[in-house]
Amino acid sequence: MMRKLFLIALILALVSVSAVGAQDEAQYAGLDMDLSGITIKMANIGGGQYEVMYDAISVFEEATGATVEIVALLDGFSMDQKLKVDFATGAADYDVAWDHTSFVAQYTPFLLPLQDYFSEDELAAFSPAILDAATIDGDLYLIPRHADISPIHYRKDLYEDDAIAAAFMDATGEELTVPTTLEQIDQQARFFVENGHSTLGYTLAGKEEALTGRFYEMHFASGGSLFDENYEPAFNDEIGVAVAELLAGWYVDGVIPSDTTSLLWDGVAQYFCNNDVAIKLEWYGWYAYFQDTDSCAVAGNFGLARGFTGLSIGGDAVRPSGWAGAHAFSVPATAPNPQAGVQLIKFLSSERVAYEEALLGFLPTRSDVWDRVIADASDAENPLDRERLELARVQVGEDFKTPPLIAEWIPFSNIFYPHLQAVILGDVSAQDGLDAAAAETREMMADAGYY
Repeated sequence: MMRKLFLIALILALVSVSAVGAQDEAQYAGLDMDLSGITIKMANIGGGQYEVMYDAISVFEEATGATVEIVALLDGFSMDQKLKVDFATGAADYDVAWDHTSFVAQYTPFLLPLQDYFSEDELAAFSPAILDAATIDGDLYLIPRHADISPIHYRKDLYEDDAIAAAFMDATGEELTVPTTLEQIDQQARFFVENGHSTLGYTLAGKEEALTGRFYEMHFASGGSLFDENYEPAFNDEIGVAVAELLAGWYVDGVIPSDTTSLLWDGVAQYFCNNDVAIKLEWYGWYAYFQDTDSCAVAGNFGLARGFTGLSIGGDAVRPSGWAGAHAFSVPATAPNPQAGVQLIKFLSSERVAYEEALLGFLPTRSDVWDRVIADASDAENPLDRERLELARVQVGEDFKTPPLIAEWIPFSNIFYPHLQAVILGDVSAQDGLDAAAAETREMMADAGYY
């Protein structure tokens, strides 16, 4: 049903664009080459709204004469497993592959560098921060599709209640305002729970790469770094210990859910949807769901703010949170038709197709698409529709930070997160848990040839 509604909205939006005049229409790209008789194979991310984009491929086929065969549509983690197996066995016989800024470093030996296939003008349309994250040892390995980053989500009823504000002033001597620092989040989340204003103060995903990423975000926002310049583990420093102790304290005090260590993205989002969480970081991609009055009690009762700066222990090195990533397209080095694959990528990442996907709620990676979607939202009935986009553009442009661009990111995460879970659950101290993770990580990095 949601997909049907999105498609209706898409059609209406495109009709309105057409009415403005052809000179103002978002443009396709990649249609300027005769590809008659060529079959382009693509392995990409699938499920839900991800697949709506692929409806536009018929335009590409009609204009170029190519046939596009989609050989795989999988979720991101399953696609990662497929790519690693196909690359290792030489079975990557497709011309376009899914990619992601968090995963690309492990694929680079098996990918075609793309900088010679795109002009400076073509690349200038994309976020420089994302292109930088996709450039490794001077080679550009992916073209971004859409991005995601997390703003603060907060329940408006808690911040607009005079009685709650007065009680907070009495308890802390401070005004109750939307927080900008991690210390403020800690103080407010505890206040809301301890005084019965909210079931939970905060939530975060508590396992797998999702937990590793949220720790990474709090750590770098507090001035820390997972690795030093020699790739020695550095996350067990005093900043890392402070972040881990914060999470463990939240768990034991009921600020975060008792099932935190079993939660991934869907479960975390559901708590906020239920109006049970006071404040949290959450991906922009959940916005339409949270505003669905048929699904979420929090609909119409939340606001957004830029990500927090980290713990003050980091001194002048603190910065806004902004763990981020971008889904993208790459060309395998073994592609039978690499130039044709590039043409399809130019089409799928074009202003027109990217704009159509942005209408579904995804964050664009092109500046011209940002201009369009913000203009579209200027007369939105809900002001947050526009404010969300303006805030997201700032965060993607200024706060965007990928995980370390190393092939060992996921293997590192698989070592790290069980140790952090043990800290959160109170099984080990923060220092002991992080030290154990650091020792195993160092062994892995040594085996990988970093030392």
